[in-house]
Amino acid sequence: MLPLDETDMLLLKILHNNSKLTIKELAAQVNLSPSPVFERIKRLEKEGYIKKYIALLDAEKLNQGFIVFCNVRLKQHDRNIGHKFVEDILSIDEVVECYNVSGDYDFLLKVYARDMKHYQDFVFNRLGSLPSIGSTHSTFVMAEMKNTYGVHVSH
Repeated sequence: MLPLDETDMLLLKILHNNSKLTIKELAAQVNLSPSPVFERIKRLEKEGYIKKYIALLDAEKLNQGFIVFCNVRLKQHDRNIGHKFVEDILSIDEVVECYNVSGDYDFLLKVYARDMKHYQDFVFNRLGSLPSIGSTHSTFVMAEMKNTYGVHVSH
């Protein structure tokens, strides 16, 4: 892997803010011709700096604007139980993020639901059906103040 230079970092920052820009538009912003910009972006993708391109959807408009952070404690710390929990969580659509954390809990889930009733059903029928879960603790989001959807890129 080649080290990232200032132009690579600037391209990452620009793409992080708007991945719909064309190669020509990107090239103009970094003062290069389109061909080297295209090659740089392909290298950044190949080396894993750019994982994928996505469309950010409006959860409110899609009736999924009720956000909950759910702390999960496993019944016991066993490799098989942990792997099974992760496997199960990966198949649950409402869970959009899952982190293995330290402290009082083992995992932190970010969950999108329609409303409290939908979340209650999710806890009882989806999470409650997972045999690996010992306990949960839910924190309900009142308002999202900042979400940059990724990593801070500085150059």
